[in-house]
Amino acid sequence: MTTRKNALIFFTKVPAPGMTKTRLTKEAGGIFTPEEAAEFYLAVMLDTAEVGFRALELLQQSAAGEEEYTFFVCAAPVDDHPRLQEIFSDLGERGVPTHYIADEGGNFNEHFNDAFQQVFAKGFDAAVAIGGDQPQMSTTNIISAFQWLRKFSASHAESGLVHCPCQACGVSLIGLNSKTPMDFAGVFYNANGVSALDAIINICVAKEIPVAALETVADIDNVEDLAHALSLAHSQEYTSRFQEGVVVPQRFLAWAAENGLSVCTPPNEDHDPRELLDA
Repeated sequence: MTTRKNALIFFTKVPAPGMTKTRLTKEAGGIFTPEEAAEFYLAVMLDTAEVGFRALELLQQSAAGEEEYTFFVCAAPVDDHPRLQEIFSDLGERGVPTHYIADEGGNFNEHFNDAFQQVFAKGFDAAVAIGGDQPQMSTTNIISAFQWLRKFSASHAESGLVHCPCQACGVSLIGLNSKTPMDFAGVFYNANGVSALDAIINICVAKEIPVAALETVADIDNVEDLAHALSLAHSQEYTSRFQEGVVVPQRFLAWAAENGLSVCTPPNEDHDPRELLDA
């Protein structure tokens, strides 16, 4: 029996002031110093990685020898890998192997293509990619992504794509089977203003690639995204008592509490009569 090899590609970078989450800094209209933005990214990066590891461990436990799962930390340049290995050691020993690769290219489209190509060149049959700023990513989404790719592999000649949309017309998770004829050129940087999600679907329509869409997962690019994520994290902290499998972003919550972050909205005392509301 041939064992199917699966990879989770975790796009990230070393949390460094001025290099990570710059749109959250005061210089860009945000609320953080460059140092605080780097500390914030470190917290959510480890929380997101924890979700990824938990998902792969659950998949591996139920694989019965038919599947193998590997976690790939994808970051450039390669000189940053020793520091990332130190950071990821905080997650302790895991139930799946961890490897490090450095994606290459002139822009993110090329880096994205290169990461998948490197993994497939190592003999992997399927790969799912997520970013490091998604503390609301769930094990359910990652598990479902690999399940869909396995289904598509059997029904569509080892082709197939799966994605989680994000809040900004892009994707927060994307997965491919190794024979999927997908090229990300022009997807994330599009000269004609086509959104990333539309560009992906346009390519899939043209090439008849089967696609599965999972739940929307927001990443964190601006202060509004940050507030949304923090509210969800507080919800997760409580709902985890009743919903099995919820991974609480503990580092994010602890960092927010330590730095006095809370979510508030403008008071709303408007009480429009029902007949004045738009139909």
